[in-house]
Order: sequence, then structure tokens, then C-alpha cells
Amino acid sequence: MASERIRQLERSTTGTLGGFRTFILRGNVVDLAVGIVIGVAFSTLVMSFVSNVITPLIPAPGGSLSTWFITIPWTNKPLNIGTFINAVISFIIMAFVIYYFVVLPINGLVARFKPKEVPAPASTRDCPYCFSTIPIQASRCPDCTSQVQPVTP
Repeated sequence: MASERIRQLERSTTGTLGGFRTFILRGNVVDLAVGIVIGVAFSTLVMSFVSNVITPLIPAPGGSLSTWFITIPWTNKPLNIGTFINAVISFIIMAFVIYYFVVLPINGLVARFKPKEVPAPASTRDCPYCFSTIPIQASRCPDCTSQVQPVTP
């Protein structure tokens, strides 16, 4: 009896872990994980470039922009304006790079390989006498009762 329960537990665990393994090894999940790791590494690189190269070159009151702060009088705590400006510049650089090196090339590839859409054939037409919409194969207009030539597809 106990050995049967162990076998059932083993089967259910194998099925669950097998499904999890299949989910993890799908291409989308692995690609997403690689993209996130590369994105974090790129983000760190851009933030370091901005805080160590760009903002020290920008003059600010009391030194470089990266160390610029304003003290709030009623709390005596610093408001780090320079750190915020570093984050804004980093965001702008990353948005620029992502747009021009990822979004535009992908949109170009999608547009190039996307099949051309064929317009659906018209199912209605206008009556030449009263300009109401009638079925394309109609021989008489239901509004003005004029005879019209049916169009054969």
C-alpha cells in the first residue's frame, strides 16, 4: 500500500517537473531571460558612462553636476538633483539606443517579410440612380426599384 502511494507521488512529481522543464526550455522564456540579463548589463554600463564621463563635464554650482544637491531648509536633508539628472540622461541614452538599434530594425524586418494583404472583394455597390448601397449581384435597387446591371464576380 505504501509503495503504491510512493509510485503515484513519483508519477505526479515527474509529470509536474516535466511540464515545468518544457516551459522553461521553450525558446521564448530563454530568449526573454537572455534579453533581461543583457538589458541589465547595458543599463549598468550606460549609468556608469553617464555618471563618470558625461555629468562631470557639465558645470554646476558647487562643482560637477553628479554631486549637485540642494539642502531642504526645514529638514536639513540633501535633495540629490545631480543623481536625478544622471538618471534622466541615462534614460534618454538608453531609449535612443533601444529605438534606433532594436525597434527600427525589427520593424523593418517585420515590414519586409510580412505578407501583403489582399483586399477583400467588394460585396456591395452604389445604385447609379439613387446612390444607395445595394448588393453587388442585385438586378434591381430596393430603394428606387430601378433596374441595374448585375455585376458578375
